[in-house]
Amino acid sequence: MEGVLRGRVHKYGDNVDTDSIIPGRFLKEMDPKRLAEHAMEGIDPNFVMKVKQGDFIVAGKNFGCGSSREHAPIALKYAGIRAVLAKSFARIFYRNAVDGGFLIPIEIDDNIYERLSDGDEIEVDVSEGTIRNITKGEVYKMRPIPELVMKIIRAGGIFMFKQE
Repeated sequence: MEGVLRGRVHKYGDNVDTDSIIPGRFLKEMDPKRLAEHAMEGIDPNFVMKVKQGDFIVAGKNFGCGSSREHAPIALKYAGIRAVLAKSFARIFYRNAVDGGFLIPIEIDDNIYERLSDGDEIEVDVSEGTIRNITKGEVYKMRPIPELVMKIIRAGGIFMFKQE
């Protein structure tokens, strides 16, 4: 989960809560692939028909707010999402995404959010800290991802991580 990631943008606004990411009625489901069938159903019923492996969610402020369900980043990962780019994250979603090794949470500023459009094809270079909008021919500098966060994600989650 390193290097250059390439996919399409699925753009949403502020305060996308965990019930929108994976509605509560599916929380008894233990199969991650079945969870993925209902990803983003609370806000975008056609999401699973549009998303492809390696795509990105781009969102506004407070992505993943609401309950502490680990199901949210699991559903997104198994639906094909590799990273979520948001103006800010709810702390519990951020921790669940990182600690489970499910997704790379990338904080972006207002300008990047405004420049990215639904359907844009982008490349995210985690090592270089850049986002290249292939559709618009633009390059943006993203906030650095803390090295410890990337080490945990690379290890496959907090339980697989061994401090060097």
